[in-house]
Amino acid sequence: MIKNVSRVLFRLHSWFGLITGVFLLLLGLSGSILVFMEELDPIIYRHSLTVKPTGAPLPIDSLYRIITAEYPNLDGIAWLNPEATPEQSYHFRLYMNDTRLISYDLGAINLNQYTGQILRKGRSDDLEVGWIEWIFQFHFSFHLGMPGAALTAIFGLTMLVSILTGLVVYRKFIWKVLAFKVKINRKNWRTISSDLHRIVGVWSLALNVIVFFTGFWMNLFAFEKKTWDNEIVPTPANTLANVSLQSLYQQALEKAPNFTPNYVYLPTQPHRKFNVRGYYKDENRLFSSRNAIVFDAYTGQFVGITRYADLSTWEKIEATFHPLHVGNFGGIFVKILYVILGLTPGVLSVTGFLLWWRRNRKKTNIHKQTNQTTFAQ
Repeated sequence: MIKNVSRVLFRLHSWFGLITGVFLLLLGLSGSILVFMEELDPIIYRHSLTVKPTGAPLPIDSLYRIITAEYPNLDGIAWLNPEATPEQSYHFRLYMNDTRLISYDLGAINLNQYTGQILRKGRSDDLEVGWIEWIFQFHFSFHLGMPGAALTAIFGLTMLVSILTGLVVYRKFIWKVLAFKVKINRKNWRTISSDLHRIVGVWSLALNVIVFFTGFWMNLFAFEKKTWDNEIVPTPANTLANVSLQSLYQQALEKAPNFTPNYVYLPTQPHRKFNVRGYYKDENRLFSSRNAIVFDAYTGQFVGITRYADLSTWEKIEATFHPLHVGNFGGIFVKILYVILGLTPGVLSVTGFLLWWRRNRKKTNIHKQTNQTTFAQ
């Protein structure tokens, strides 16, 4: 009975890995690159995005008007680098809508904060704003819009099934691998693939479960009917804030003196709120993703402050999903670990395919030999 169950689980493990292997390879590679997204983009495009400080930066309101004049129909704007150095241009994400389900409507624009000059602009699903932005959108939607976001979530689940079935199938090797008692047998490519598959699978087990589960969870929005319905509704013309956004930003910083902002949302529709997100000096970045200081940009009313410590137990757990997925909570060591981790789905896919191909070829050869023996008789 146990042997039959193991066979079924082994087949599930093999087929889930084979069917989704290429996609998981692409997700892993793109994820590894995106771990250093914030660092890579300014470096790669430094010649076009570096600015020369000439006095004080323009107020947020001026930059807001430049962007909304360039894009008259936006769902919102996010200032992504309020921690920018004086030489780094301000980088904004654009939330758009072209009413097509098969395109995910994100864009980017960089402004010289001293002159208001537009340094680059465009959609994230083309290369107009650079390949880092292109990879970012590809990672969670394959550039297929809402169907792609749902597909990415499904692949997250299939990877979890593959991991869990592999945990059962290779359970006898787990302790041996962790105790460094399993070495790669270099006798031939089959033994190399087999041992590498086991070793990489065991050492990456916990982190892969975390990364693929959190990725699945963050893409759950792709299974909501309301989200799909909203994608085909044209975005109304911008309704600009009635209150100075620069003033609201300053008030937010005054309300939380130990707060470091890393995301500022600028509303362009009346039902959206101005909010500043970031982290406090006394907390780890793992516990900061729900921190927010919120204002109504159309009335100037202070809405409130949200802190991780004030969340419910489930909200606290869920708040860790994004930093756990992107690896931005533990400094350079954790980021490097996540880069290496991102390569493991590719290694497992390739070695898994080689093992499957070897077994399949072996069965074919046995079948041919049997037929030849029967014919000879």
